[in-house]
Amino acid sequence: MKINRQKLDIALARKCMTMNDLKTEFSMVTLTRLRNDRDYTPSTKTVGRLANALDVDPADLVEEGA
Repeated sequence: MKINRQKLDIALARKCMTMNDLKTEFSMVTLTRLRNDRDYTPSTKTVGRLANALDVDPADLVEEGA
């Protein structure tokens, strides 16, 4: 499953956070790949942790049909 960057940005905005604020829970490599690598497919665990950190449902971050 791929993360929809626009949905990620919206979730970050709702929490008044930046990607930098997530570096306590994720490595900079993971955060950079989430933001910049169009072919990056994070593990389900990573998607779950990201959704948990942003207080959203994992389905709210995933691309439609992915």
